[in-house]
Amino acid sequence: MIAGPGSPARLIGALAITQTIGYGVLYYAFSVFITPMARELNAGVAQLTGAITLAVLISALVAPLVGRWLDRHGGRGLMTAGSVLGAAAVLAWSQVRTVAQLYLVCAALGVASAMVLYEAAFAVIVAWFDAARRARALLAVTVVAGFASSIFLPLTGFLVDRYGWRHALVVLAAGYAVTTIPLHGLAVRGRPAPASARRSEIVASAVRERPFWLLAAAFLTQTGAVAVMGVLLVTYLIALGHPPVFAATVAGLLGVLSVTGRVLTTGLQARWPVSLITAVVFGLQGVAAVLLPLVGRSVPGAVGAVVLFGLGFGVGTIARPALLTARYGTAAYGSLSGALALPITVAKAVAPLLAAGLAQVAGFPAVMGAVAAACALGAASLVAYDRRGRTGPAPAGEHVR
Repeated sequence: MIAGPGSPARLIGALAITQTIGYGVLYYAFSVFITPMARELNAGVAQLTGAITLAVLISALVAPLVGRWLDRHGGRGLMTAGSVLGAAAVLAWSQVRTVAQLYLVCAALGVASAMVLYEAAFAVIVAWFDAARRARALLAVTVVAGFASSIFLPLTGFLVDRYGWRHALVVLAAGYAVTTIPLHGLAVRGRPAPASARRSEIVASAVRERPFWLLAAAFLTQTGAVAVMGVLLVTYLIALGHPPVFAATVAGLLGVLSVTGRVLTTGLQARWPVSLITAVVFGLQGVAAVLLPLVGRSVPGAVGAVVLFGLGFGVGTIARPALLTARYGTAAYGSLSGALALPITVAKAVAPLLAAGLAQVAGFPAVMGAVAAACALGAASLVAYDRRGRTGPAPAGEHVR
């Protein structure tokens, strides 16, 4: 549990709120603004989508630096500063007059995202919770934050419809500032103990080992597959002959199902290794991607395939910190997580663009085949990781409070 002032519930409650609002405002809301911005900025959808892609790539580039800072100093100062930057960037977004200005704003959003979203929040949880309580703490935060899109997509749509997109951004910036800045400043703690002098040694040893790169391969491929489905699923369901409203509704199940998958995975960790549980889930996602072109023209087939894929939609989010801390301990978690986040986040940004190009050339069944192959590779990587041993020699920095 948490040492020092405060309580576990206070920290987890604060992070659950800030992650929900953070993902809602800094990431999911963007899609709602594309249409009104396209009209006023006289820009195409591809140009505007490139801006949020830039934000994701910038967050990936910054992730290793953020991870090292978290290992040395903890999350309070960094996440508070990131909240200030995020609020300022959203406010600046409301004033953009050109696409170039939008890209500058999104670059700032990318830096802020790296400072305040899951990677930073997980590093705080890893630092403050012992192994017995960590899984539940991660689950609590991700279950709440899993509803970010369900809350903020309709909320943002209402604000845009009622006040216009510029005023909507001002409201979101103000709401983000008044909630996340004080919560990060007051509830998030610094490191529970001085940073380990062995941190750089742990990182250097890890990146020379095959298991680290098996984890990287597993989560990179599955993250790319999830990103493709998240972006192109509605379009593919419509191409299969379903009405747009039905397609959007079924795709909306992904967010709810991601929460279900996280709960089930956490519950199963007491009986089976996290690596094998996650491998099975990734494999089922691959099966779902294969089934969608075969049975997706019917309503039951489409719903069934989406449900099967959606159960694994958020599993990687909670599996990665569990696997990293089990093998390498907590002393260098931020640095190791940041090193993994760089290629994984790049895959998240690039995979949908590559898939869209493949769909134009070879059709959506080829895209689903690629998604299935990526999920299968992720599952195989985790099985190989499990066979090489789930724990390394005496993880450093583990603690029990």
